[in-house]
Amino acid sequence: MTRLVGFYPGSFDPVTNGHLDVIERACRLVDHLVIAVGTHHSKAPLFAHEDRMTLLKQCIEPIGKRTDTEFTIVEFSGLMVNAARQHGAKLVIRGLRDTTDYNYEMQMVGMNAQMAPDLQTVFLPSSPHVRHISATLVRQIAELGGDISAFVPAIVLKALKKS
Repeated sequence: MTRLVGFYPGSFDPVTNGHLDVIERACRLVDHLVIAVGTHHSKAPLFAHEDRMTLLKQCIEPIGKRTDTEFTIVEFSGLMVNAARQHGAKLVIRGLRDTTDYNYEMQMVGMNAQMAPDLQTVFLPSSPHVRHISATLVRQIAELGGDISAFVPAIVLKALKKS
C-alpha cells in the first residue's frame, strides 16, 4: 500500500501548542509526517537544534499513538522543496493563523510551485484556541522572563527552566 507522506517544516523554536495543533490535524491527511526542523543562521535560537528535535519527538509521541501516524523528525537547511522531495513527500503542510500568514504563505506557494510542481501545499488554519500563538512571541516572552505555560507543552516549559 502506498503511504501518503506529508512534510511539515519549521524552526520549532520552541515547539508550541500551535505547532502541535497543526501536527495533529495533519495526521488526518497523511499516513507519514516528516517534521523538518530548519536551521536559520540569522536567528539566535532559544533552544539548540538538537534540543528542538528531542523536544519535538517527546511532544508528538502521544499524537502518533492517538492517530496511528508514523513520524520522522529530520533536520534541514537550504531549500525546503529539496528536503521535502528527499524525504518522499507529496504534500507540504503549512499552518495559518491569520491573513498575514496567508499572504506570506501564498508567495511561498507560488515560488515553490515553480521549483517543485510535483509538491502540493496544504494550508491548515489554526484551531481558535491556539490561533494567537506565535513561536516568535513565545520566544520573546520567555527571554523577558514571562510565563509561557499557556503556549507550550509542559515538556518544553520544563526544558526551558533547566536551561
